[in-house]
Amino acid sequence: MANGTGEGGRQTALITGASSGIGLELARLFAAGGYDLVLVARGAGRLEELAGELRSRHGVTARVLAKDLARPESPEEVFRELEAAGVAVDVLVNNAGFATFGPFAETDLGQELEELQLNVATLTHLTKRFLPGMLTRRRGGVLNVASTAGFQPGPWMAVYYATKAYVISFSEALAEELAGSGLTVSVLCPGPTQTEFQRRAGMEESKLFSGLLRVADAASVARAGYEGFRAGKRVVIPGLLNKVGVQSIRVTPRALAAKVVKKMQERRR
Repeated sequence: MANGTGEGGRQTALITGASSGIGLELARLFAAGGYDLVLVARGAGRLEELAGELRSRHGVTARVLAKDLARPESPEEVFRELEAAGVAVDVLVNNAGFATFGPFAETDLGQELEELQLNVATLTHLTKRFLPGMLTRRRGGVLNVASTAGFQPGPWMAVYYATKAYVISFSEALAEELAGSGLTVSVLCPGPTQTEFQRRAGMEESKLFSGLLRVADAASVARAGYEGFRAGKRVVIPGLLNKVGVQSIRVTPRALAAKVVKKMQERRR
């Protein structure tokens, strides 16, 4: 792999947050598409299990990096380790992220600083490091995972909504910068999706997950993101209702949008 390509000239996709949910399903899709993989998440056990599955099923190379990407040092460690191993990343999938839930005046500052690091700083750091190599090879690109949350303000999840607004804006700007370069930059913006996200955020009792709204499964969301990226789409919004919702947000006064989100995300009584 001295030339930076995988066996048989395959491209390599690095996927963060690959141990569960959308990231896990994206790893399966990229492996089925013939990509070698670098799987990054905190827990080595689940990553190794997934890597074994993908090697056996698709005959690809799957490298595991157990890293807590909420640590500021981790993105550089990932880049340096892969550089030392001669692994060139052709597609970067910035999927890792988490949310905090509750009144901003009462939520934990330490958790929110980690949230900003993971959702914004780590995503930016990894993109900065791996993008120059992609430009040199004139292939591949970046798939960032945001949320329909990024199109509106989000009371009770103020920091999370703001981080996803950053991801959408950053992705769209980068896509325009790289037009004609041979690279694709896509941002996947799912609506409510059934993953471990809700448990970690402590929002199982939110009205958003009360059954009034359709909650998508991770596999269908991942497929929309993968196919959208492969088709060169800049913004991928899975589901007709989510698409309609985003369009309605664009013409809704921001103050009204905030009131609606506040009501939807209140805890069920």
